[in-house]
Amino acid sequence: MNRQSSISGVILAGGLARRMNRQDKGLVAFNKQAMITYAIQAIVPVVDELFINANRNIDHYQQFNYPVITDKRDDFAGPLAGVYAALNACHHDVLLVTPCDSPFMPTAALQTLIDERERNAADIAVAFDGERIHPVFMAINTTLKNSLQDYLAQGERKIDRWFEQHNWIKVDFSANPEFFSNINTLAQLADLAIKE
Repeated sequence: MNRQSSISGVILAGGLARRMNRQDKGLVAFNKQAMITYAIQAIVPVVDELFINANRNIDHYQQFNYPVITDKRDDFAGPLAGVYAALNACHHDVLLVTPCDSPFMPTAALQTLIDERERNAADIAVAFDGERIHPVFMAINTTLKNSLQDYLAQGERKIDRWFEQHNWIKVDFSANPEFFSNINTLAQLADLAIKE
């Protein structure tokens, strides 16, 4: 695949999953595979290196044979802490971010995020389903590391407020909102598995 930039990738699996009885979502079985497996399959074709961001069960995540990075904080500070950990670890100009709990996101859509960020010369490209943004699906310029460090140091957590500090774009996936079906509860896990 010809790309103008080399791409780093991170799968965010560092949350507490409070709505799933604190089970580690990336490791929960969905249709007989750990949920993170779907994210790995989607992102690997479009990145040059891949990290898994996790704060628990590190040994289990290491079995997927990609470097596992932690938030380097003990307060489970949310997705931006995982993004910041990846920005500290990655070696390329662009970081592609995806969560561990959205098994229907295809590779082509992730490539679209990369392409649209580059085409628009944006700092950040974020997925948009026609109604709302999905900020954990994004492609970002890795030069934003210091900006994110400062933002987190101020005690900030809201992703969209950080976006507003930069040249960011929404990438329209309104034709395929199903890409963003994610699994936050045990009921959703059962419901979506039945449909598959």
